[in-house]
Amino acid sequence: MLSGGANLGAMQVGMLQALADRVIRPDFLVGTSVGALNAAFVADRGIDATAIDDLGDIWRGLHTWQLFPPSPRHIVSALLGHQPGLFGDQGLRNLIDRHLAFDRIEDTRIPLTVIATDLLTGDEVNIDAGPADEAILASAAIPGLLPPVEWDGKVLVDGGIADNTAISSAIAAGADTVYVLPCGYPCALDHPPEGIAATLMHTMTLLIHKRLIRDIREYTDAAELIVLPPPCPLDVGPMDFSRADELIVRGFDAASDFLRVDGGRRDAPADHIDIHTH
Repeated sequence: MLSGGANLGAMQVGMLQALADRVIRPDFLVGTSVGALNAAFVADRGIDATAIDDLGDIWRGLHTWQLFPPSPRHIVSALLGHQPGLFGDQGLRNLIDRHLAFDRIEDTRIPLTVIATDLLTGDEVNIDAGPADEAILASAAIPGLLPPVEWDGKVLVDGGIADNTAISSAIAAGADTVYVLPCGYPCALDHPPEGIAATLMHTMTLLIHKRLIRDIREYTDAAELIVLPPPCPLDVGPMDFSRADELIVRGFDAASDFLRVDGGRRDAPADHIDIHTH
């Protein structure tokens, strides 16, 4: 289960490497928001050193304005109510087209489910078939920043709103052991983020992390939940994509240390990722 977390998604590369080093291979993958991007890549390529290294190279090459290209005209139009998001989705679409080698969700080597949210009802939408690019765009469509995606008569946005990690979906599918790869949140910022885009992204990160904690506690007795810890403290701003290499290394170190103790099994798996400050 790969959760959302915007730029903090880089740390999931390190977490995946820690799992691969212990020869932990998933029967299926569930991804939400940026976790859908990471999950889609390894669902097609497999979880091995080469694939994870390649995913890390993608993250190291990312820049903020690749995904959120600046356009004063578009931003003004959005503020006036003529556009559904401050940014267009062409940057994210280009990234998906450039790095995913499959066209449909059902064609991946490892079965994949992508989580989105029905904008009208707030319901969780589980996508396990259909055009991969549209599914991932929908799962990652942060409200206010990126435009929603039309899908099968619905209008979809970021899956983190409805279910950041979809633990319930994994359990319903018969999973008895669920590895959760959360991105956490910037717990050590000196001051609140500034600007509309940064504030929206930070707010979403807090929202989805709180939902994740609640879901882990709700389903602790339904399956064995192994929740890898995000690196802490974190002081990476919500629009800062320049520290991917640091996040990858710290994600790997934190996950590796955690897995060395009882394979990551804990009696209260939500406690070590609970909301806190420094």
